[in-house]
Amino acid sequence: MMSRSYTNLLDLASGNFSALSLGGGRAPRRLPRVMTVPGTLADLQEEEERANSVASDVQSSQAQDRIIIVANQLPVRARRRPDDRGWTFAWDDDSLILQLKDGLPDDMEVLYVGSLRVDVEAHEQDDVAQALLERFQCVPTFLPPDLHERFYHGFCKNNLWPLFHYMLPFSADHGGSGSRFDRSLWESYVLANKLFSQKVIEVINPEDDYVWIHDYHLMALPTFLRRRFNRLRMGFFLHTPFPSSEMYRTLPVREEILKALLNCDLIGFHTFDYARHFLSCCSRMLGIEYQSKRGYIGLDYFGRTVGIKIMPVGVHMGQLRSVLRLPDKEWRVNQLRQQFEGKTVLLGVDDMDIFKGINLKLLAFEHMLKLHPKWQGSAVLVQIANPPRGRGRDLKEIQGEIEESCERINKAFGHEGYSPVVFIDRPVSVVERIAYYTIAECVVVTAVRDGMNLTPYEYIVCRQGIADSQGSQADSPRNSMLVVSEFIGCSPSLSGAIRVNPWNIETTGEAMNEAISLSDGEKQLRHEKHYRYVSTHDVAYWSKSFMQDMERTCKDHFRRRCWGIGLGFGFRVVALEPNFRKLHVDGIVSAYVKAKSRAILLDYDGTLVPPTTINKRPSADMYTYTA
Repeated sequence: MMSRSYTNLLDLASGNFSALSLGGGRAPRRLPRVMTVPGTLADLQEEEERANSVASDVQSSQAQDRIIIVANQLPVRARRRPDDRGWTFAWDDDSLILQLKDGLPDDMEVLYVGSLRVDVEAHEQDDVAQALLERFQCVPTFLPPDLHERFYHGFCKNNLWPLFHYMLPFSADHGGSGSRFDRSLWESYVLANKLFSQKVIEVINPEDDYVWIHDYHLMALPTFLRRRFNRLRMGFFLHTPFPSSEMYRTLPVREEILKALLNCDLIGFHTFDYARHFLSCCSRMLGIEYQSKRGYIGLDYFGRTVGIKIMPVGVHMGQLRSVLRLPDKEWRVNQLRQQFEGKTVLLGVDDMDIFKGINLKLLAFEHMLKLHPKWQGSAVLVQIANPPRGRGRDLKEIQGEIEESCERINKAFGHEGYSPVVFIDRPVSVVERIAYYTIAECVVVTAVRDGMNLTPYEYIVCRQGIADSQGSQADSPRNSMLVVSEFIGCSPSLSGAIRVNPWNIETTGEAMNEAISLSDGEKQLRHEKHYRYVSTHDVAYWSKSFMQDMERTCKDHFRRRCWGIGLGFGFRVVALEPNFRKLHVDGIVSAYVKAKSRAILLDYDGTLVPPTTINKRPSADMYTYTA
């Protein structure tokens, strides 16, 4: 049975939603496995007799574990059939939430909840949902197009994404990333998260399942699920940076999001800096302090310990190695070697985004060519720009700047048969991307802010595999070089890379020159150091480590007594020890009489009664005594 406060959570958090119609939505089909019902503190006395039955809950949790992975997008690709009769589906091998399965126990069932990248008509949604569940263990969340627009391109991309990358909305009509806060977009964000929660509720077995939520699109989701299932084992991982408290405090719904995340059992970040900023926000805005014990960081939140996990994600080694063995890859490598014969190739692979620093990279490369003329005619910067995920005027402006820089550099330093900048502004297949990694002497990443960025990791693995593609001996030396921004999540893990401040054009240009000028022996030493780390800290290691910490954090769930209190995003679960009992007058009197020594502590100003009920004015007798 759903509590009244749950059904009104959206209204309480956001106001009137009459303007947001779901457009033909149907009541969700519920599986008869939902068992846990939230309680309230008023139920404490009635629950005392049931407190001794905790063992039955523990026994229930011994069933085969299952994990529900929730993300904005499902790890499947959907395409309409050529005859326009239905859909075809295939796994998206590049999806992180699909790759992380390799780190989970073999006997753990995995269920995915998320949305599709394509719009599905209302009359097709039931058939599509059934096919995805049966064939892919996926439960699709169908958001109406107008809601998806406001949820994803509105609040996520216009508010959260810029803020988490340290961009404030100084202009009301900026028209893109960094737009000022619009409460109606926040309402759409909350509504979309509620729809995701309904899909999770349809399939969850709360006594046995784990829930792992991914990324900033679903930061309100934990509150919906925690209100419904007090003992649910739930984790969250943020794949973007988390801003400093000075930046985050500008968000009008800052406390709502923090409280929603604290309804999880474990919260994960890529780097210590991101986690430190989150802890600082909890301290400054909610007054919650953290404790560190034996290498684990935890926040004490109303009797629950919310764990903080710091673990950068890795690449899928098996997938990269399989691509390296493809004949198409070998053919493309040979083609690129002929195209860039006698040239030193520097490579950039980035999304077309205002935070990727592509134009800064071009300016630094231009500086290198000016100060080191020896590279004119021999050094080539290949920049692959993946299609943008966002939109707006600022993105168009940066695209214009990039095109202008490419044209200027090629005009100034290029000649017939030589273009110093090769700009690829189109989707690039995995095979082609791997081929470029294989021939590149150096990869350059100049993002001004990025959550993780796995481009350097992919490059290292591909350079490790070049001996096979060249037909050389297995023990032949491999080498690679990296120039990476100090503002990306993978930077601390790459001790052999040349770290730069991408805003410093001159220093970045000198770093490029240094990287391609190093001796082969030095490049080999740095490559070996990087490859040892990347190959042992892959995506399977990351997911296994997160799951181990989630199991450790949730081990006491069925031993404690939990009650939910609060409305809207103020909802939280109070966790009490099994021996906690409500005090009764008869019990207190009996203990008082039996005690041999007694201490009576008295205080003033509302210790036992509300302060407003205390009359602080001295009585007439008091005036008499002091006269």
